[in-house]
Amino acid sequence: MTSRAATLTLPALEIRQTATRWLYSFAVDGKVLSRFAAVSRVHRTSEMAISGYQRPEVASHVAGIRAYLESEDPLLPNAIVVAFDSRVRFVGNTRGVRGYARAGELVIPTDPRWEEADKPGWIVDGQQRVAAVREAQVDSFPLCVTAFITDSAAEQRTQFILVNHTKPLQPGLVRELLPDTEGTLPRLLRHKRFPSRLLEQLNNNRLSPLRRLIATPTMPEGVIKDNSIIRMLENSLTDGALYHLRDPRTGAGEVEAILAILFDYWDTVREAFPDAWALPARRSRLMHGAGIVSMGFLMDAICDRFLPRRYPTRYEFAAELAKIAPACNWTSGHWAFSPLPRRWNDLQNTPRDVQILTDFLLTQYEADLVGRRLRVFS
Repeated sequence: MTSRAATLTLPALEIRQTATRWLYSFAVDGKVLSRFAAVSRVHRTSEMAISGYQRPEVASHVAGIRAYLESEDPLLPNAIVVAFDSRVRFVGNTRGVRGYARAGELVIPTDPRWEEADKPGWIVDGQQRVAAVREAQVDSFPLCVTAFITDSAAEQRTQFILVNHTKPLQPGLVRELLPDTEGTLPRLLRHKRFPSRLLEQLNNNRLSPLRRLIATPTMPEGVIKDNSIIRMLENSLTDGALYHLRDPRTGAGEVEAILAILFDYWDTVREAFPDAWALPARRSRLMHGAGIVSMGFLMDAICDRFLPRRYPTRYEFAAELAKIAPACNWTSGHWAFSPLPRRWNDLQNTPRDVQILTDFLLTQYEADLVGRRLRVFS
């Protein structure tokens, strides 16, 4: 490795995987890596857009790797994965390509005055290993690096998810990153992308009644768990009111139409139960997983009454919710479950309790519909 002015020149191998995709394999001292590669921790900008894609360092994991590096004969065979922007260039040797690979040099700009965001590289995989090398009491420790070059932040996030989705990656972080990914993803992740996109709009759109109420890795102050919202959305998209507005082949759907329904419904829920709205789940079972999921099933039932002709209006949602509101005890009292009542806060976010609450709400709603029909014909 040589240093020329504001650049590092590293011997590297360029590997052509497809007609338009190249990887670069090289070795570098882990103590030097931070000069040109940063960790982009996921966060929200002032405009509430997602930025970055890494997870916070896990102190215990880093400490374990560091202890190993300081042992007698350590070995880290797995390559660090780095995404470079187009300021990094590869200079191949004059002998040309041998098969799908050629030798050459990567020319990487560096500047000690740069902030983390100014560096041309981002660590896509291997954050804990890099941190351990940085902190280890060793003079140097060469690391294998695999890199690719792109100016697309969306592609960097896509690669980050693909590299990490088989590991114990925080599900909430995957959900926040999915809406801004592009390219081909595994089928399971592809079908999760659309609900994640809806969740992002529910939490950030200024017209959303749920705005900033959903707890995510970048918005931990929310009172509703993101997984509860995802379950509510997936239930409706799979076999509920929103099913008619999505493409079963791709998992995508009509975003604006779906959001209009969700905004109208949850806004009327907010108006129907103002004393239970926006409270922590321990103080309101409406904001609890059981409440969110069961109220999602109620939304489907209300819509089913109007479909296939049309979806309910906001006024109609409000009128239907008013019929079951007296039976709800989100913050105090007892639920009139059969055969035994339950204290309001005895409900837990378990499949059994979600089913009990859902059955109760749907029974109350259907009973009111039957009563209205009888009054019409009497």
